Amino acid sequence: MNARCAFLLAGLLFAGAASAGDAEHVAASRGWIRVMPGALPAGGYVVLENHGDHAVSLRSASSPAYADVMLHRSSTDTGMGRMESVDALPIPAHGKAALSPGGYHLMLMKAAAPVKVGDKVRVTLRFADGSTLDTEFEAKPANTVDGGDMPEMHHH
Repeated sequence: MNARCAFLLAGLLFAGAASAGDAEHVAASRGWIRVMPGALPAGGYVVLENHGDHAVSLRSASSPAYADVMLHRSSTDTGMGRMESVDALPIPAHGKAALSPGGYHLMLMKAAAPVKVGDKVRVTLRFADGSTLDTEFEAKPANTVDGGDMPEMHHH
């Protein structure tokens, strides 16, 4: 990591700490992305838990590993699978919201460099009040059904 990058990172972390807001009440867990072949967009999934007393709203996300990250929802109300972009994902007070295959998810587009299975990708989640939460997503194979298979299960 070069000095400029480290400096930028320190600046980002400081900025995040300065704006104590919705993000500090939210815990992210089980973040993973489905790595697709070629230049196809990857899907990002995570479980967000809100420990605060008021509902918060996830508005957007960004990642240094991808040029563009969008919040999407898959809907199959018409029996046709389609995706629509959404402006916000509400997380109820003392509740949780899951970004999962077939529901809300992040679309990570135009990888800066090829993301390989096993890579850790940093994603910054931004909430309605402007506060941010840095989350680590693990890259998993395209055929993963649910990222919930925790790695500690695989002891040989």
